[in-house]
Amino acid sequence: MRTTTSNSLSTVALQKFKKNFWGVLSFCFILLCALIAIFAYILAPDNSRNANQMHLSIHSKSPGFTVTMLTIPSQNSYDQSFFNTLFFGEKNTDTEIPIERYTFKDDALLIVPYSEGELIDIKKKIALQVFPQDLTKDEITRTYIRDQTFILGTDKYGRDLLSRMLVGLRISFSIGFVAVLISLVLGISLGAIAGYFGGRIDTAIMWLINVTWSIPTLLLVIAITLALGKGFWQVFIAVGLTMWVEVARVVRGQVLSVKQMQYVTAAKALGFTHLRIITKHILPNSLAPVIVISAANFAAAILIESGLSFLGIGAQPPTASWGAMIKDHYSYIILGKAYLAIIPGLGIMSLVMSFMLVGNALRDTLDVKG
Repeated sequence: MRTTTSNSLSTVALQKFKKNFWGVLSFCFILLCALIAIFAYILAPDNSRNANQMHLSIHSKSPGFTVTMLTIPSQNSYDQSFFNTLFFGEKNTDTEIPIERYTFKDDALLIVPYSEGELIDIKKKIALQVFPQDLTKDEITRTYIRDQTFILGTDKYGRDLLSRMLVGLRISFSIGFVAVLISLVLGISLGAIAGYFGGRIDTAIMWLINVTWSIPTLLLVIAITLALGKGFWQVFIAVGLTMWVEVARVVRGQVLSVKQMQYVTAAKALGFTHLRIITKHILPNSLAPVIVISAANFAAAILIESGLSFLGIGAQPPTASWGAMIKDHYSYIILGKAYLAIIPGLGIMSLVMSFMLVGNALRDTLDVKG
């Protein structure tokens, strides 16, 4: 009977969630972003590590910019598995040169590098020996010379902005997932212990919660980041260690209420251990508000990471981060190229808004009272 009731309640909650248009739309958008984040290096035009292929001669170009690109193959080759390329990008040491025109002459390739009219007919000679020896001139043209379109344009270093956005999405999702995971582990554990045992244990944990709560979140994250050092994983840990207090307070309140129920008293009378009572009987009936908080914390983690990267203490260059992209280009807003900062800003806004809308939908679905 209990299983049937649980299933029916889950079915009712799912049906209620499906009726929330914005919640469903936001959930689908988040799933799409998650898939893009996983396959970022497969989808990105520039699949080099961190999408860091620079072309300074074509910096700050507008969306839709097209240029002829010459690729000079590297003499060093790397054997990479599919999964290594999928998660870390391609170890690409090939040299890419934007060019205006080219001609073959004897055993050399003469090119005019792209200069946007700044330099007239500055030709560069490239020996054909740098290409595989068994290729004809036509095959070299088809294989190593192509027209490349930058859909979102290029940043101030001449990197493909679309590729940086796709790889940066992975950073935002990673920080949100890891930070929420850390906050759930700490918050649920400490909150459940405080609410279940009470007394001095509750007092000590609540003192720790109140002290942590009184410190401004961004200031605490900066302090932890400086203590652990600047870097990718340090930011994950720092953000996660600042988001557990709200989870702990909510779980404690829920446990204080649920532990008065008759089925908990019956479990104690049957001699069940404290761990079994907490994990099997109390927590499953206390986690509805935590699900809502997790969605909000996911959005908050993305904002905090973006803020840290904007300040220069988040993910370090050349790692693609939306916050760092805004930092690099916010001055371009007054130079007529505001899109360089607006595009990553819109990415942050849309992702955060989606998580907040999903959180609101879950709150209505689970009937969580604030």
